[in-house]
Amino acid sequence: MGVRITGKLALVTGASSGIGTAVARRLAADGCHLALWARRADRLDALVAELRAAHGIEAAGAAVDVRDRDAVNAAAAALLARRVPDILINNAGLAAGLSKLQEGDPDDWDRMIDTNVKGLLNVSRAVLPAMVGRGTGHVINIGSTAGHQVYPMGNVYNATKFAVRALTEAMNLDVAGTMVRVGAVDPGHVETEFAQVRFHGDAARATQVYEGFRPLGPDDVAEVVAFVVNLPEHVNIADAVVLPTAQRNVYVIHRAGGA
Repeated sequence: MGVRITGKLALVTGASSGIGTAVARRLAADGCHLALWARRADRLDALVAELRAAHGIEAAGAAVDVRDRDAVNAAAAALLARRVPDILINNAGLAAGLSKLQEGDPDDWDRMIDTNVKGLLNVSRAVLPAMVGRGTGHVINIGSTAGHQVYPMGNVYNATKFAVRALTEAMNLDVAGTMVRVGAVDPGHVETEFAQVRFHGDAARATQVYEGFRPLGPDDVAEVVAFVVNLPEHVNIADAVVLPTAQRNVYVIHRAGGA
């Protein structure tokens, strides 16, 4: 398959770590120009400098919290004044806490809902009209197997990722009649800072999540994203569920030692 995204512009949210950073690097390797958004400006600056030097692409970072609608709209307006992105990767997201609903922390709920659902809506609402007006574009929402199957104490995180799945399907309907494509990439276990964030910095507890099997790495997910966005314009992958081979669904994971 040829590289079709060379010279195009991709906007990646949550680009300062994990899957977002890996996607940025992978798309840059294909010659794609980048607009990178995240909360941590220092990490963005380092990544922008790295990708410009390594691949000779145009790259720019902006410190944007996707929960802040005014900030999203301002950053989007500045970007659109220069160029309409060809690709939008809605990657910003997190899990906070792991507890029964009746024992959950509402502050954790707000963080997840505001980032995973409202953040995706904020960015999509700011960028999608320009894509629709032009008639072309490609939106990839980074979902999760948690949006296909619930698991104990996942409740609100599961709900946000089910929402991402529903919004992906609904966005596809809303852009019918254009060549704008909308799809999702839904990973299973990926070893990133995700678990540490979920457990509020408890590294030991986070490590236990991945014990006994090889999870996906961010680069694995980025490879799937690159495959999807490089497909011909008449091909739209509506949803790609990506699992490590040791994981067969949310519950079935073969761990060394028979666990």
